[in-house]
Amino acid sequence: MQDRWSRVPKARLLPLFVVLPGFSAAALAVNEGTPHAHGDPIAPVILGVTGLLFVALLGRFSARKLGLPSVLGELIIGIIAGNLAYQYGFDLILLMREGPHVFDTIQQFLHDATLGGEVCDTLVDASGRSMLSVLGGPSGNEYLQIAHTVDVFSRYGVIFLLFLVGLETNLNEMRQVGADSIRVALIGVALPFVLGVAATFLLASQLSFHTALFLGAALGATSVGITVRVLEDLQQSQSRLAHTILGAAIFDDILGLLMLATVTGIVVSGGIEIGHIAKVVLLAGVFLGGAFYLGPYILRFIIRLMRHLDLIEAKMFVSYLFVMVLAWLANLSGLATIIGAFTAGVILKDAYFVHWGPHEKHAYSIRDLIMPLEVILVPIFFVLMGIQVKLETFLDWQVVTLAAGLLVAAIVGKLACGLGVAKPMNRWAIGLGMLPRGEVGLVFAAIGRGLGVVDDAMFSSLVMVVIITTLLSPPLLKISLKRET
Repeated sequence: MQDRWSRVPKARLLPLFVVLPGFSAAALAVNEGTPHAHGDPIAPVILGVTGLLFVALLGRFSARKLGLPSVLGELIIGIIAGNLAYQYGFDLILLMREGPHVFDTIQQFLHDATLGGEVCDTLVDASGRSMLSVLGGPSGNEYLQIAHTVDVFSRYGVIFLLFLVGLETNLNEMRQVGADSIRVALIGVALPFVLGVAATFLLASQLSFHTALFLGAALGATSVGITVRVLEDLQQSQSRLAHTILGAAIFDDILGLLMLATVTGIVVSGGIEIGHIAKVVLLAGVFLGGAFYLGPYILRFIIRLMRHLDLIEAKMFVSYLFVMVLAWLANLSGLATIIGAFTAGVILKDAYFVHWGPHEKHAYSIRDLIMPLEVILVPIFFVLMGIQVKLETFLDWQVVTLAAGLLVAAIVGKLACGLGVAKPMNRWAIGLGMLPRGEVGLVFAAIGRGLGVVDDAMFSSLVMVVIITTLLSPPLLKISLKRET
């Protein structure tokens, strides 16, 4: 089978090499190789992942130069790289764009090797047949290794991302901001959910109820990191407004994760059953209650066993083991792994490592030690999410209409949450502060795609909602706060 790369005129590749030199070089090297061209079978994986990281670095650097959040730069460069490289015939991008479908196809083949023709028939569209063609080609094994490694790294990145969000969650601060933040969070989760479900039924009635539920749940997410950065720039990070937004965002995360667990349970069970929903809520309660009650005792016991290690070793081992075990237990309980990761971050604190002296005098905090893993792995997730955005889906006006409806629901739902503030405060600023979806919205979209309830068009629509809300929030928030002063 002739590789598509050999049929592409080299002159046409010049723009791609100019825009994405690292990624193009990696893909080119892998594409021209054969299974026996490398002394080490892991070499193509190293080259492919490194190329992806180089793309992420370009996106982050460009975003910083333009004064935009890093996540936007990585996401947008992924969209550009994925769609441009796909158009120029990079087979590796085809596998990455299809995401979970690749591994589902492999699993079907392994389940019954005689299903080849039937599987091909189920993948009626051109991308499905092209995917099978690439997997059966001379470099198919190498492409599959790279795609699988990138997928695993991105999943690890999400776990560490939510773990760091949990580390930054201060339960005492949540208690201080109190009722205002709770009301803001409740409105900020419930209203976008209701509006998102309503928009889905009104604009795309052919979609399933499960898809409508997941789209609504994804709109309830909030990424407060971008808002905090704006407040710091305006020297209002210690104001009551900032504390209210931060507390609401934390409650928003917790409520959103619980909603994700419930919606996922409904999708997996195949319908709304009071008994099953009660089971999901009960398991979530048991998991969270057990983690918060038993977690500190288990941590102290494990840390005591490791007291003869260096502080850095102890913090790294304990942190990694704790977050992974809770992520696995959350999955075992029917919840998403990110719920376990977030819970681990909330529970685990530097103060537990008392055998090495007061934690205030430690040279490195848990966040300092985990941050390098997050810096490397999380950009892979964002770029991969960008690659999986298929711009051609927006050629369908029905998709464009639904995306616009979801965007309106996302904006209106969050702006209205400012009404939850009872005391005199800038309600517009609170609503705008809760507006950006950022990385949390992407995680929801990725989980929905993995479950098969969010297709390529819906996934692309959600990513566009994430991009637009994240772009709108900082400048509008600055205008609102400056007018107040």
